[in-house]
Amino acid sequence: MEVVYEDNHIIIVNKAAGEIVQGDKTGDRPLSEEMKEYLKQKYNKPGNVFCGVVHRIDRPVSGLVIFAKTSKALTRLNDMLREGKIHKTYWALVEGKRVPAEDKIESLLISDGRLNKTFVTDRPGSDAKLSRLRYKTVATGDHYTLLEVELLTGRKHQIRAQLSSTGTPIKGDLKYGARRSNRDGGISLLARRIEFEHPVSHQPIAVEAPPLPDMLKLLTQ
Repeated sequence: MEVVYEDNHIIIVNKAAGEIVQGDKTGDRPLSEEMKEYLKQKYNKPGNVFCGVVHRIDRPVSGLVIFAKTSKALTRLNDMLREGKIHKTYWALVEGKRVPAEDKIESLLISDGRLNKTFVTDRPGSDAKLSRLRYKTVATGDHYTLLEVELLTGRKHQIRAQLSSTGTPIKGDLKYGARRSNRDGGISLLARRIEFEHPVSHQPIAVEAPPLPDMLKLLTQ
């Protein structure tokens, strides 16, 4: 975990693969608790420290996560997230080559909580949600392609499920059809950039996370 932006109201961190943002059934210590401890020590705060979770990214995914240091910021950021005013861009290293080099993927997704997995379906129903993303190619190698992905809807495992369903699973993502795992146990999906208007000062905020090593290797070939 690396702090990449901080002010009196918000803090943005670059999460490592394997860290969980919020507590779950595993009982592992979540990033939200790590942030409280960080704030308590840095500012020598007594008692409980407020740190609100604005959004989450999957455990095997790396990249940018926003936390709120005040309740006012949390309320406003939650509203902005719901209204689509927080723009998130991902980088995904996928197996094979995407054709065309840029396009939009639209499909119905349905999630199975028991399997903790999302599936593409062609059967409309109450549980199936229309999901859209847009991508463009950043770099192409012999075996992998680096994509920049913009989420147009926010569904569970959306990028992972939709890219896999069209024949290009994310590198290391065994759950969604990758050939082999990554050494760190994560997947080659990075929450690369976040852009939004500051919830209190209303100044534009734009933060980027550095490319993952396997992405950087492809970029420098």
